[in-house]
Amino acid sequence: MTDDLMTIREMCDAYGVTARTLRFYEAKELLSPIREGQKRLFTKRDRARLKLIMRGKRFGFALEEIRQLLDLYDMGDQQQTQLRKTFEIAQTHLETMEKQREELDVAIADLKEQLEWGAQMIASFENDDAAQ
Repeated sequence: MTDDLMTIREMCDAYGVTARTLRFYEAKELLSPIREGQKRLFTKRDRARLKLIMRGKRFGFALEEIRQLLDLYDMGDQQQTQLRKTFEIAQTHLETMEKQREELDVAIADLKEQLEWGAQMIASFENDDAAQ
């Protein structure tokens, strides 16, 4: 086997994904490994695409968004369209994530207040029980 190709097991080990995940990405047309019977051989391009898929997922991109962005790579415009569209989608996701963080910060502060109140109530019950 050449350095350019990796088996499904090697991909799983190298990228911390399952074989099922790789087959799923293949079914969704995100990856296109070389098929030799039942054997799948992943190229450098597949590895680069997998890294982008994993990064996109971490940033909250939907798999269909990721597929569409990856498909823009081959437009022949030195990836300008791909970069612009990725940038646009990433900005939208960042705005969404920041809004979610703000909402979480409010919920966390509220929960902390409630827990503090609960701790005080429990302590007062315990003080009442000790006094009796």
